[in-house]
Amino acid sequence: MSSNESSNIDYQGQHKRRLAYMPWLYFSLKAKHLNWAKPWQQQIQQQLSALETVQIGEDCFIAPNVNLFAEPGRDIIIGKRCMIAADSFLHGPIELGNEVAINHGCSLDGGKGKIVIGSQTRIANNVTIYAFNHGMSPDKPIYQQVVDSKGIIIGSDVWIGAQAGIVDGVNIGNCAVIGMGAIVTKDVPEYAIVAGNPARIIGDRRDK
Repeated sequence: MSSNESSNIDYQGQHKRRLAYMPWLYFSLKAKHLNWAKPWQQQIQQQLSALETVQIGEDCFIAPNVNLFAEPGRDIIIGKRCMIAADSFLHGPIELGNEVAINHGCSLDGGKGKIVIGSQTRIANNVTIYAFNHGMSPDKPIYQQVVDSKGIIIGSDVWIGAQAGIVDGVNIGNCAVIGMGAIVTKDVPEYAIVAGNPARIIGDRRDK
């Protein structure tokens, strides 16, 4: 490869794509990369703050292709050092503590009840968290049913595995683990390890 061909390669663009899908790498960037990465992130976050009702804490990473929507009254509050990866969809009201990680392809909708996620919780890819539900009476179509929204509370230091689903009204205790592909329909106690559809307790994190 000639020097001219090498100079035409968009290394910085590839770095941005890598960070968008693996945002934890942002927090270990060396100074030469932070020189362009920090202004890039500032621009993304300033634009979101101007367009949506969102509060973003210090030293966060938000991928440029995150779909974040927060109308007045459906605020999104993001704590310090949070990361939200590419292709995720967030619709308020949502509140994230500090150091929360949302990996690529996740879908969160706070309904009217709100999603609250505690600090240092890790959410793997393609997790679905919906804080609302349609009625199911047979006397009218689903789309005409009354929508109920109780809200979802997820504690601190929780690990939610890839492709898990969490339904409205669920509370997940601190330090719990939700297995890959689990569908959580009931409250999860602190430190519990749950798996399956519907999710059931299969262990306790304190025994590990």
